[in-house]
Amino acid sequence: MQEFSLPLTRRPRRNRKSKAVREMLSETKLSVSDFVYPVFIMDGNNKEEAIPSMPGITRKTIDILLSELEEVVKLGILAIAPFPAIAEELKDSKATLSYAEDGLVQRAIRQIKEKFPQLLVMTDVALDPFNAEGHDGIVSATGEILNDETVEVLCKMAVSHGKAGADFVCPSDMMDGRIGAIREALDGAGLENTSIMAYSAKYASAFYGPFRDALGSAPKAGDKKTYQMDPANVREAMLEVSLDIEEGADAVMVKPALPYLDVLSKVADTFDIPVSAYQVSGEYAMIVAAAQNGWLDRKAVVLESLLSIKRAGARFIWTYFAKEAAMYLLENSKN
Repeated sequence: MQEFSLPLTRRPRRNRKSKAVREMLSETKLSVSDFVYPVFIMDGNNKEEAIPSMPGITRKTIDILLSELEEVVKLGILAIAPFPAIAEELKDSKATLSYAEDGLVQRAIRQIKEKFPQLLVMTDVALDPFNAEGHDGIVSATGEILNDETVEVLCKMAVSHGKAGADFVCPSDMMDGRIGAIREALDGAGLENTSIMAYSAKYASAFYGPFRDALGSAPKAGDKKTYQMDPANVREAMLEVSLDIEEGADAVMVKPALPYLDVLSKVADTFDIPVSAYQVSGEYAMIVAAAQNGWLDRKAVVLESLLSIKRAGARFIWTYFAKEAAMYLLENSKN
C-alpha cells in the first residue's frame, strides 16, 4: 500500500510544534504590568469583611489594605484602584462626602502614596457610593438624573483626589461633558499632571451585581440606563470615546470586558490613545463559581480570559484576579 502524503507547502502546525516555538511566536504577551488591582475600602481600623458574591475578595480598612499592598508591590503590580464602602448614615442626596478633604478615599490616597510612592493610584470619580439614592448622579425630585449639577460635584471630587495625590482620576459616571469640565477644574487647581482615565464606553450591564453588593451602591429606585450605555450599541461607544478624547482624556475604558471585546477591539483599532478594560465583578464571580464546582480549570481560565482582553487591544486591565494572575505568571516563568 502506497504511503499517503499531502502535497502541502505551508504547514501552520510547524509553528506550534513545541512550547519553545509557541512562546517565541506568541503574538500577545500577558504581563504583570498590564494589571490594575481594584480594592474595596471602608472606615475603621483592623477590620476586614468578606463579600459573599465575590469569594476571596474583601472590604478592608486602610491599615489592612496597606499590609496587602506590600504583597502587591512585591508581585510587580503597578497600579491599584480603591473603591469606598460608605455607611448609609453618611450618604446624602448631594454626595457631599465625595469631595471631603478628610473623606475615606482622600485619606486612603494620602496614606498609600506616603508608604508606596511608586504605586499608581487610580480613583473612581462617581457619586453612587456617597449618594443616598445610589445613583452616579444627583437625582431630581421627579427622579431625573441631573447632568450638569452632577458634573459640578464630580469636578470637586476629582480635584480633591488630585490634591490627595491620585495619579489618575477615573470618571465612571457617564455624564455628558464631564471630562472637559474635570480637565478644566484640575488645571485650575494646579493639577496639570493629574491624568484622566475616562470610563468612556461603560455599558448598563447586568454583570455589575457583585460590585454593588460590595459597596452597597445599588440604586434605590430605577436603573442606570439613562446614563450608562445600551448593550446593543457599538457606534454610540465610538461617539462617547471620541468626545472624551476631544475633551482631554489621557486614556479611555471599555466596561465590562469579556462581553464587549468587539467594542474594545474597535476602539483600540480606531483611536491612538491608551485603552483599558475592566474585567468586572460578575466576570470574576462566574469564573470563581465555575472553578469551585470543578467545571473549569481556574488558573487556565483566568489567564486565558486576561489574555483575550489584552489581545483585543487593552493596554491595561482592571481585574480582581491581579494578584492571582501575577503569581501564575511568575510560576509559568520558572517552568
